[in-house]
Amino acid sequence: MIPRYSTPEMTAVFDDIGRFSRWLEVELLATEGQASIGVVPEADASVCRARAPRIDAAFVDRVLEREQVTDHDVAAFVDVLQDAVGAPEGAWIHYGLTSTDVVDTALAWMLRDATDLMLKASDEFVRTLRRLALDHRDTVMIGRTHGVHAEPTTFGAKVALWCLQADRDRTRLQQARANIAVCKLSGAVGTYSNIEPAVEAFVGSAIGLRPVPATQVLARDRHAEFLWACASVAATVELVAVELRHLQRTEVREVQEGFRAGQKGSSAMPHKRNPISAETLSGLARVVRSNLMAGLQDVALWHERDISHSSVERVILPDSAQLAYYMLRRCTRLLAGLQVFPEQMLSNLWSSHGLVFSQPVLLALVQSGMTRDDAYRVVQENAMRAWDDHRDFRGLLDADGRISVSAAVLDEAFDLTRSLRNIGTTFDALDAID
Repeated sequence: MIPRYSTPEMTAVFDDIGRFSRWLEVELLATEGQASIGVVPEADASVCRARAPRIDAAFVDRVLEREQVTDHDVAAFVDVLQDAVGAPEGAWIHYGLTSTDVVDTALAWMLRDATDLMLKASDEFVRTLRRLALDHRDTVMIGRTHGVHAEPTTFGAKVALWCLQADRDRTRLQQARANIAVCKLSGAVGTYSNIEPAVEAFVGSAIGLRPVPATQVLARDRHAEFLWACASVAATVELVAVELRHLQRTEVREVQEGFRAGQKGSSAMPHKRNPISAETLSGLARVVRSNLMAGLQDVALWHERDISHSSVERVILPDSAQLAYYMLRRCTRLLAGLQVFPEQMLSNLWSSHGLVFSQPVLLALVQSGMTRDDAYRVVQENAMRAWDDHRDFRGLLDADGRISVSAAVLDEAFDLTRSLRNIGTTFDALDAID
């Protein structure tokens, strides 16, 4: 992932130093696990731990240099590690293991920790949405369907629905974490032919991963589920971002992204304040979503393993984790600094001449005894006249002799309080989440 969209803490999970550090720990724990069942001498396992090299840039360089000879990254790593430990004890490193035992266990460990970072960011995202929803519970605005004025709602109700969706994303992340926090050290085709299950259990217990049956590789549906959780997060952030982009348009201007002192919206036009965060988030969602498709294609491997998934995962797993985490944090900052313009929201609501109350008028006419189709045609005709001629919808209804309901009935139909009287049902759902 390019530095622009990376964070130090997520980078540390996936970079070469972080990856090789986990490989090292898996190798050392496996050696100690072998010692615990009497395969490796206890003293030799202790020496391996004591002489284990520090994983730093110099170590990474040695492994990469060795890989030019082995053309195999794990074999190169093991060669450098055994050389650092020295003979004869170093010969026990990687004893009974196949490379994927180390790689898949370490990768699952990385993905678990990456998910923990995303869950922390998700918690803050949900809290921020919840606060914004409650702050604007009664901030009246027009609801839009197909981009056209529909009926009144509140900005808080809109945000509350985002919050509930973000909470479902958090549940998906938790489930993905449970299914990726696993390990396998069962050998070439997963039959424990050269390593005992007790070693796998020893390693898993030490690093908090659950041993599961596998072939030479962990089943890739687990990784696809992780990618789905990332893509779901990205889709929710995109939902928020697209809505805010629409609401910030000059013709609407119901919200606006925060604008820092010294910030420039355009190199050419000094008046511009563009929704750059929301647009960036919309774009990044496309990347995360596309990675999910590649992850699903990684599920079907040949027989007990092939490496067609490996090259793909080196890109899509860290990138999806980085981007989902980045998007959660950036969208949280965007919402925390969002400017909301309640007066403009009301102005926009009334700009369509009261047409947004057409449905309660229709229902009032039906209740008075008109057929639904007749009532619909009467209301529609007046609505079109109001829009085309810039006339007040209520005034046209009052002057229409076909309408026999009282002024009080029409008053109720045009009452914002009536339209929003049950909005609390949406907010009741927020009480169930933290």
